[in-house]
Amino acid sequence: MPSLKDLRNRIAATKATQKITKAMQMVAASKLRRAQAAAEVARPYAERMDKVLRNIAAAVAGADSAPRLLRGTGATQTHLLLVCTAERGLCGPFNSSIVRLARERANALTAEGKQVKFFCVGRKGYDQLKRLYEKQIVETIELRGVRQIGFEHAEGIASKILALFDAGEFDVCTLFFSRFKSVIAQIPTAQQIIPAVVPEQAEGEARTTYDYEPEEEDILAELLPRYVATQIFRALLENAASEQGARMSAMDNATRNAGEMIRKQTLTYNRTRQAMITKELIEIISGAEAL
Repeated sequence: MPSLKDLRNRIAATKATQKITKAMQMVAASKLRRAQAAAEVARPYAERMDKVLRNIAAAVAGADSAPRLLRGTGATQTHLLLVCTAERGLCGPFNSSIVRLARERANALTAEGKQVKFFCVGRKGYDQLKRLYEKQIVETIELRGVRQIGFEHAEGIASKILALFDAGEFDVCTLFFSRFKSVIAQIPTAQQIIPAVVPEQAEGEARTTYDYEPEEEDILAELLPRYVATQIFRALLENAASEQGARMSAMDNATRNAGEMIRKQTLTYNRTRQAMITKELIEIISGAEAL
């Protein structure tokens, strides 16, 4: 049985841990408001770009003059999985759920005889994927120390992805991230970005025909690289909000668990102390009666 000093030390250590988890929860709640606002502001722009891309791509669908980013290479043998995760842990299943989705896709593609490569954004995703796919990871980008995700970060990642595509390193690129829904709900998402998947027209939506100047092919040549960067930027913002929401929820649970541990440890301490007092009283009374 542990001594009273050991029990006091355990209670003090648990209380210190509870203070840390409570502070991390409050910090995550503060960061979540900014990250959520940034993610929600980026959604209309990305959705509008999808609509513009759909209208332009409909005019050149199936044409040999369409850009390679739209029509693809004509093959689907080599797949690049762009896995975006966080730089830090202590955020519940946030990182592992994204990696699990990417791993399931990689296993399915491998079973079909496809070649799979990984491009990791975030240290936590790389740490998990390198255990099984270290030789298949072509590059890793860490955003450690970045206080605010900017479009320039997405452009840097997109330029490297496009360079690999132009070099013939892959045929299809799929983006993996976690879409923010609420503090307790983050949805792991897979989205193909190369070749670009043109969203289908909603049922009942009026179709408008446009005349473009310059030609559609010229516009797509400029629009598609920006589309790739925009989708990556949106994924990074969604990840930032999801990470803080997951961390806030995880630290809240940790704080509650620490409180329950303190209650149980205090009860054990009081029982042990009472047992020692009772034992000493019995010894005193027994000694007095022996006299």
